[in-house]
Amino acid sequence: MFWMFIQLFLSLFVPFALIIYGRKKGWLSWKAFGVGMLIFVLFSQVLEKIVHILVMDPSGTSLKGTDNVWAFVAYGALAAGVFEEIGRYIGFRFMLKNHRTFGDGLSFGIGHGGMEAVLIGGLSAVNMMVMSHLVQTGQFEQVASSLPATQVEMLKTMLNQPDWVYVLGSIERMFAIAIHMALSLLVLYGVRKGQFRYVVYAIFIHALIDVVPALYQVKIISNVWTVETLLAFIAIASLVFIRRMSEKFHCFS
Repeated sequence: MFWMFIQLFLSLFVPFALIIYGRKKGWLSWKAFGVGMLIFVLFSQVLEKIVHILVMDPSGTSLKGTDNVWAFVAYGALAAGVFEEIGRYIGFRFMLKNHRTFGDGLSFGIGHGGMEAVLIGGLSAVNMMVMSHLVQTGQFEQVASSLPATQVEMLKTMLNQPDWVYVLGSIERMFAIAIHMALSLLVLYGVRKGQFRYVVYAIFIHALIDVVPALYQVKIISNVWTVETLLAFIAIASLVFIRRMSEKFHCFS
């Protein structure tokens, strides 16, 4: 349970630390941060999930009507790219008309990626801590009897995974926040220039990034370290991109 707590702590601490850093540097925008959070919840956790229910098998590992893994990978990657990047575009285009500075882009990305870290990393850790407590107190089987067999097996697999997996999960959220900040700046740059093609670029970049974990989910990639190494390189590239975008945004001033 200790490592589950570490995952929870890091999932909350990293976004908070970025907020403090942004305030200290003077570029944090609370409005852009809040809109980033709202857009993630609305487009990723509500609208995208509705489409998932319509087209995905209840198992979550294939599409309805086909067992083709490549169709599943393509759908999963493009769905995330389309919903999240269109959401970013709507946020900047219509909700942040007077908040389009470099700092606003970073703030939006922190709000978007931070909310993802809390909902996916943080809540996942809380759920696993609760399940672990039920196992330790002998109540798990009682609760499991009311759940579908596939869900019970999934929970048992997650409870039996190595401790380092929880830490790896929280580190992956850090990578994701860097990527979200970079993509937010790319979309905002397109809005500032009045060129929608930058949103299209963001959609395809996002989709290509999501292909990696999707391939792991369908077991085409079996080594988790391969996935995390690729994501680490993408996160580093995102940080380089953020630095270069700083210069471009200064040209707007």
